[in-house]
Amino acid sequence: MAAARVFPDESLRESTQRKLRRFSALRGQPVAPGKFWDIVAITAADEKQELAYKQQLTEKLKRKELPLGVQYHVFVDPAGAKIGNGGSTLCALQSLEKLYGDKWGSFTILLIHSGGYSQRLPSASALGKIFTALPLGNPIYQMLELKLAMYIDFPLHMKPGILVTCADDIELYSTGEFECVNFDKPGFTALAHPSSLAVGTTHGVFVLEPSSDLKYRDLEYTSCHRFLHKPSIEKMHQYNAVYKPASFGPEYFAGGDRAYIKLNSEYVYTDSLFYMDHQSAKKLLAFYEEIGKLNCEIDAYGDFLQALGPGATVDYTRNTSNVTKEESELVEMRQRIFHLLKGTPLNVIVLNNSKFYHIGTTEEYLFHFTSDNNLKSELGFQPGAFSIFPNITECSGKTSCIIQSIVDSGCFVAAGSVVEYSRLGPDVSIGENCIVSGSHIMTKANLPAYSFVCSVSLKIDGHLKYSTMAFGVQDNLKKNVKILSDIKLLQFFGVCFLSCLDIWNLKITQDLFSGNKEQLSLWNARIFPVCCSLSDSVTTSLKMLSAVKTKSTFNLNNYKLMSIEEMLMYKDIEDMITYREQIFLEITVNKKQSDL
Repeated sequence: MAAARVFPDESLRESTQRKLRRFSALRGQPVAPGKFWDIVAITAADEKQELAYKQQLTEKLKRKELPLGVQYHVFVDPAGAKIGNGGSTLCALQSLEKLYGDKWGSFTILLIHSGGYSQRLPSASALGKIFTALPLGNPIYQMLELKLAMYIDFPLHMKPGILVTCADDIELYSTGEFECVNFDKPGFTALAHPSSLAVGTTHGVFVLEPSSDLKYRDLEYTSCHRFLHKPSIEKMHQYNAVYKPASFGPEYFAGGDRAYIKLNSEYVYTDSLFYMDHQSAKKLLAFYEEIGKLNCEIDAYGDFLQALGPGATVDYTRNTSNVTKEESELVEMRQRIFHLLKGTPLNVIVLNNSKFYHIGTTEEYLFHFTSDNNLKSELGFQPGAFSIFPNITECSGKTSCIIQSIVDSGCFVAAGSVVEYSRLGPDVSIGENCIVSGSHIMTKANLPAYSFVCSVSLKIDGHLKYSTMAFGVQDNLKKNVKILSDIKLLQFFGVCFLSCLDIWNLKITQDLFSGNKEQLSLWNARIFPVCCSLSDSVTTSLKMLSAVKTKSTFNLNNYKLMSIEEMLMYKDIEDMITYREQIFLEITVNKKQSDL
């Protein structure tokens, strides 16, 4: 019954593979009541995203990639102000009540928050981060299938209620042979993972009850005195959230993104997903129906969990340092939630042998898919997953990663790069640490290292068009300035954006940007050409990228230009799904012929 072992952790790998095998056996099969989730719900930010998610769910069910007999729903946020994942949770509760009346009180429900626009991983922007492809499975797993697989044991040991999770993280855990994770206590119950103090500053941290007598077993149940949201290291010490090295037990905790923690260093317990029983959910629903409409961002973790536990105080409600946009009613709304939930218990399930991985940025995506040997071992990631491809390139412990793509034997894909849902011809060379998504490149092309290329199908005035976003994987698309004279502070592929506009012969006017004219960024810059074919779209965007790298001129004035923000408004989901399906069918035929 030792806790986490010296890495790599064989028990964690075996536990993960068992869950994957169990889920694989359920794909396309009807599930008996009580053996799986009654409802799987995904949140969407707007109606366009809602439609994209519904279309992809329909396709998945048609192809028998998901368990059958489960109610799959997409719940969209109301139009207007951003309401955060806490607001999305409240909306989802209201949608459940409308659909099922009192019946939903007897259901086990998985609620996956996937309402963002993935500005830090734009290859997931058009079709959603919950549908991010993984180098695993046949047919390919996306994040949705992986979530369902990793949580496959939960519904069997869960009282009616809602499990709340995010679309871009992976939780792996192992328990003792005869132990299981139970969500059966009143109030809220959260998973806790051992993490370094540095990691604790960017996550939620549990201050466990002083009476908690942890034995460093794989699985332990305790309760939380108070919850700290993204606290400073000083604050962790102040509230006794920090644990000292034990005089016995394992040499290491597992960690994932949270780093291996040697027990001669201090550590904290950080959050991932949480469960709320039906009574707590009903309380939140009644509150939401009373207020009628939200006009501010509510965080399901920061604003719900910080109100819980006997040590919770109202002080956090006035701390807006972690808020992207501070609305006038935010503090008042937080205080109302605090008083609503105060006194509700926060139970904690400590998983000492667990790992938490986040795949929400281009750098995390590239690292975990090409370089992270631990995650590869635990999940069985393949360097070439359901693809036609030449030999995989390997260098310094990194490999290339090809997912549901057709890559010519003459094509070169450097180690550290990921290609998904694409066709690449014989004269294509992909540099290291690149991301290529949804693209078609048959002409001679050389992608410089650290390039990001992602194609999007568009429907403009009833006509099918294409645009390809191209920039550097390290570019910050979220960084914005308020006035045109400050756009020199933005960088495109490491080059001053002002210089890039000069290279492309584009004038600096307000019309260069879509949407909010007080938030000027690479995200809403109209710099990407719209073309009549997918291949022309990729070729043209690569030319503008090459011009920046070589400091040569490439005139964009002759093209209709679009921002990434606008691509998402005009995206043609059906065509993008059809393109992926064509690649899928060609690979399937090829594999059948190879087996003859």
